[in-house]
Amino acid sequence: MMNTIEKAAIIVIDMQYDFVGEEAVIPCKSDGAFIDSTRRFLEYARESGIPVIYTQEIHRKNHIDFGRELDRSEPIHCLEGSAGVEIIEELKPQPVDYVIQKRRYSAFFQTDLEVLLKGLGVNTIILTGAATDVCVRATATDAQQHDYFVIVPRECVAGTTLKQHEAALEHIDYVLGQVVSVDSIQFPAHEKEMGA
Repeated sequence: MMNTIEKAAIIVIDMQYDFVGEEAVIPCKSDGAFIDSTRRFLEYARESGIPVIYTQEIHRKNHIDFGRELDRSEPIHCLEGSAGVEIIEELKPQPVDYVIQKRRYSAFFQTDLEVLLKGLGVNTIILTGAATDVCVRATATDAQQHDYFVIVPRECVAGTTLKQHEAALEHIDYVLGQVVSVDSIQFPAHEKEMGA
């Protein structure tokens, strides 16, 4: 069991139809409980007063802001105005949540994420979402470089392949933060454990 986590925020990375929907153009692999585990964890966090921050990858229709993303035959994805750019219905942001749009893998790159984290008084970020081996890992790297503690609940992330997913979790746990069971995470002033 982990120690109780204080001064934390949850970051829900790119839970959009183009990555985790039934017709995803870059489908992320996970066990069948991935979305439900994430939903329950977010409910627990909100009940505990922990801020929830969503990222939403979005690109202009003329593709001018993809940068190097398309160099390796990555399909066009998350175009503004498309259904694929939307966050999936099961995990829609609530009115108390924050949403940050991004155009690169890391949630920190040229967004106001750090301004928001500083304003919230956060020193620990808990990363959920997709893809473990792309945007989750890139965000974990930048978080560690900005001196945040990083936690990844393994049941709440999905990768582009199972092999890449496991390799990313191993890398994150080795040098960037902690990979833990979601049921081991406890927040202060909350009588009910997450798995209860």
